[in-house]
Amino acid sequence: MTIRRLLTGALLATAMFTVTSCKYGDLLPADAPLPAALVKMIASNGMGVNSPMLVRLYKEESELEVWKQKTDGTYAYLKTYPICAWSGKLGPKKAEGDRQAPEGFYNVTPAQLNPNSKFHLAINMGYPNAYDQANGRTGSHLMIHGSCSSSGCYAMDDEQVQEIYGLARHSFKGGQRNFQIQAYPFRMTPQNFARHRNSEHFEFWKMLKKGSDYFELTKKPPHVGVCEGRYIFDQSAETVSQLAPNGPCPAESLPEVVVSKHMQDRVKVDEIASTMSESEFATYSSFSYKTGDRITPEAYAIEQHRRPGYDKDGNRIRSGVAGFLNR
Repeated sequence: MTIRRLLTGALLATAMFTVTSCKYGDLLPADAPLPAALVKMIASNGMGVNSPMLVRLYKEESELEVWKQKTDGTYAYLKTYPICAWSGKLGPKKAEGDRQAPEGFYNVTPAQLNPNSKFHLAINMGYPNAYDQANGRTGSHLMIHGSCSSSGCYAMDDEQVQEIYGLARHSFKGGQRNFQIQAYPFRMTPQNFARHRNSEHFEFWKMLKKGSDYFELTKKPPHVGVCEGRYIFDQSAETVSQLAPNGPCPAESLPEVVVSKHMQDRVKVDEIASTMSESEFATYSSFSYKTGDRITPEAYAIEQHRRPGYDKDGNRIRSGVAGFLNR
């Protein structure tokens, strides 16, 4: 009897250990260590694990980039994470319930990290920012989170968001007070602007491009202010901090190299567009959601822009199941 009890106890202990081992990564996801390969990548790029970070999002390409600061104060590219799902269409979020993911410039503080999210982990983007509010835009709780399912957020898979969350945690640990998120409809190239020149959001995207050009040329986050209901990018943090969202704008003080690139790219856009056929320009759906609108499963699946290999609820599909469902 004693031997039998010991064997039973050992089997139960083994079973418990196995279950616990399988779930270990989910016990404390907010405090999970960065993967060794990522730490090695950070070091090889002349960055520190606790150095400041910056995030860039691209809807059309479904990509999230993380950049980190090097010892010389400039930022360098670290890694690209394929976005698992984002909802809506190209263009900024304007109203609560429109299922649009935000576009623009946002700041994240430590208070915006949510370790208890029902979507594994979440980072609140800070929508609506001063620009959104100045333009009467509404909405809340727009996140970068896990679970690969979106209703206006940028959804990653759980492993990805755990890594991004960990990078943010380390940056705050190193003393960064907030990090910038730059959310774009697409990569800000003349070719993409030519394709999208017929969009109702074209002028808005041209405004965002100034901030994008500033970062790409200086490798430093632009100081972002809002005045006259628009974004302004200035070399002086003091200047932009004193602006009123609907007040007058001062003259911009951008580096000459940024101004020059912006003007040259505008000429390139016109040149490229002049050679394009009508079928080469992007087309857009006129459909939009309003709060309370019902959505069919088919429409929901289409507007999620979800990465292949995940079902409508954001669950990873096993290869055998995926093959069966695709018949």
